[in-house]
Amino acid sequence: MLISEYLALRNQISVTTGNTVGAPVTSSQEANGSGESFAQALQQKIEEKQGVEFSKHAMQRLSERSIDITEGDTLERLNKGVEIAADKGSVETLVLVDRNAFVVSVKNNKVITTIPQEEMIGNIFTNIDSTVIV
Repeated sequence: MLISEYLALRNQISVTTGNTVGAPVTSSQEANGSGESFAQALQQKIEEKQGVEFSKHAMQRLSERSIDITEGDTLERLNKGVEIAADKGSVETLVLVDRNAFVVSVKNNKVITTIPQEEMIGNIFTNIDSTVIV
């Protein structure tokens, strides 16, 4: 969950103390119309979350190295690679998609860095426990 989503959800929840029997409808219940709890709203957001997130460092590398993840089905294949790694119990994996490499924290579902093919030659990838080629 992104911090902005958390803050938006947090602002919808009102805190009450004391006896809640016969309590009036809170602003958060009016806002979402169903009276769902914070936990339910949080779970719904988690289930809606699709795909990997990119760390600030990875976003910088995408920009600096002119890597276009919107090209073709790159992002879809990256997500599939992370899913495969998670199914096998990986924690930190290297996902190779076409001519680009993505180092991903599987447990956090977050891309740590990206490397184009030109920069992969002669490099060693450390602190990974698996590699997925998609």
